[in-house]
Amino acid sequence: MSDIITSGLVSLDESLGADKRAVIEALAARVASAGRASDAAALAADAWAREQKDETGLPGGIAIPHAKSPAVLAATLAFARLSPGVDFGADDGPADLVFLIAAPDTAAEEHLAVLSRLARSFMRDDFTAGLRSAATPQEVVDLVIAAVSETPATAAPVGATAPAPADSAVFIDGRPARIVAVTACATGIAHTFMAADALTAQGGKDGIDLVVEPQGSSGYKAIDQKIIDDADAVIFAVDVDVREPQRFAGKPVVRAGVKRGIEQPAQLVAEAIAAAKNPNATRVSGSAAGPSDTAGATGASLGGSIKRSLLTGVSYMIPFVAGGGLLIALGFLLGGYEIAFTVDDILGSSTIWNPGDTSLIVYLGAVLFKIGSLSFSFLVPALAGYIAYGLADRPGIAPGFVAGAVAGFMNAGFLGGIVGGLLAGIAARWLNSLDVPRWLRGLMPVVIIPLLASIFASGLLLLVLGGPIAWLMTVLNDWLSSLTGVGVIILGVVLGLMMCFDLGGPVNKVAYGFATANLAAGIAGDERYLQIMAAVMAAGMVPPLAMALASTILGRGLFTEPERENGKAAWLLGAAFITEGAIPFAAADVLRVIPAMMLGGAVTGALSMAFAVTSKAPHGGVFVFFAIDGFWLWLIAIAAGAVVSAFTVVALKRFARRGGAADDGTSGAETVPSVAVTA
Repeated sequence: MSDIITSGLVSLDESLGADKRAVIEALAARVASAGRASDAAALAADAWAREQKDETGLPGGIAIPHAKSPAVLAATLAFARLSPGVDFGADDGPADLVFLIAAPDTAAEEHLAVLSRLARSFMRDDFTAGLRSAATPQEVVDLVIAAVSETPATAAPVGATAPAPADSAVFIDGRPARIVAVTACATGIAHTFMAADALTAQGGKDGIDLVVEPQGSSGYKAIDQKIIDDADAVIFAVDVDVREPQRFAGKPVVRAGVKRGIEQPAQLVAEAIAAAKNPNATRVSGSAAGPSDTAGATGASLGGSIKRSLLTGVSYMIPFVAGGGLLIALGFLLGGYEIAFTVDDILGSSTIWNPGDTSLIVYLGAVLFKIGSLSFSFLVPALAGYIAYGLADRPGIAPGFVAGAVAGFMNAGFLGGIVGGLLAGIAARWLNSLDVPRWLRGLMPVVIIPLLASIFASGLLLLVLGGPIAWLMTVLNDWLSSLTGVGVIILGVVLGLMMCFDLGGPVNKVAYGFATANLAAGIAGDERYLQIMAAVMAAGMVPPLAMALASTILGRGLFTEPERENGKAAWLLGAAFITEGAIPFAAADVLRVIPAMMLGGAVTGALSMAFAVTSKAPHGGVFVFFAIDGFWLWLIAIAAGAVVSAFTVVALKRFARRGGAADDGTSGAETVPSVAVTA
């Protein structure tokens, strides 16, 4: 492997560009010019895509952009010592040591193992110091070859524990704590092994028995099951699903991204020890998944878990609403609005082969309307079921869905679904935390937890809570019925402010959830809810459209090139009602972008309600024009809000002080990675 890097792939004390994308592209070009990649642009694109998933900057001025790419012909390292450094996302500042790790998408195990050994060398101060003091490219090559030729002395073997003096140990039951950990990143080359070494070293400092299983691209050696069984807790520092997670079933668990394993190993170990001592800590279920599980934030407060579970419930509910709403809108388009009252008669007496007195178009409209209506019937159960899932993982789904169905039966609406989902999730979470005998553990998630949590949550709704919640829903409906004139406009202002406050976050989801959860009532004939749906969707379109207008037309010089590229994409995102298209701009300048977006959202919400525009579709933006009554007035409301927000954000960037100094016209242009956003 002595040819993995050559002096031609090394750049010392040069500026390769003003931002990390330029650095990645320059290093990819070096790899291609050395004949080790067939397409520099394709390699750069793959590395940049990986960078967007999780920034590769590390503490100590290091960055390791990396990719497995079909454009790579041979496993390769390209190195740059930058002057000045470039921000790769590390908390402690720019990186001056940058390695581009390029592996073929069909890389052999030995190549991946070599690249992994290099990544582990970054944890050694002598290695990074040597890179900074190297006088020639060949010195860098020699350092790297030495590092990849043998396992660094400071790195503990994979799967080994890290012993330490007994007087420094953290004790559980009179012995040093026993922790097992899994590390894994998307490519399985760099972060996976760096996190493993950082955790192993921390275990040694804390005097505990800590065994790490790095799950890399070159495979992994599973920790002995007896070690897992004897462990007090487990750490999952992963960006992808844990392989064979059932091995850890029942263990108290701390979950985090792999970079936290590199940057904050002491905190992760401390959290794992605290979880081991906490009888109510979240545990790995028999079917535990990866880090994306919203139930996985062990160590988080109950309040934080509830907030995440509410977002989870709304997120999983949206496809039922979006699909069902659009099907209903298409049903109206084909069958007319009277289809809502005749659909059962049409489907009961006609078929596609024999539509009888009904035209084929009207019959198809009835079919679409019925499918959409049935989709809507899952709305509250799905909301409750996935709120419970967010709190308790899979054992919470069944009791959550049952509680949602009970909420619908009690006419408690979406508020009843939220309460039922929370009750089911909390009950399932508590039951899952119980320390039960091993013979009973397998029955807990599939029988005992769904049974007992369903009895608890649905029983409370039926016997105690359902009636008061149904009464509250009636009061809310009566209040909406009483709104006229200025009251309707004020409601539009409030909804617009909520939709633009956090650009897809909890407050945005509360407003959107309120609108979509009542859309069925609107379609059944209550136009107030259709007006609310139109106002919510219109206000949610303002932020990306406003930032597109500001960054590509009104104030191009106030934004960086990546932001201007984001602005081009934001036109389409805004038109499609994807509010998150404005997040990259807000992340770079939250104190000036968010107020400007809220101002425009308030204008749009107020105008939409004042114009009495209605929408029978919960999503889709301008592409569901056929479901929006008063479409042109609706567009005027959106355009007004977008223009107000765009001019406001440009004015704030140009004239508002930031960091104690007025802008010179360019200080608002931070480097922000472009992002791909989905609805």
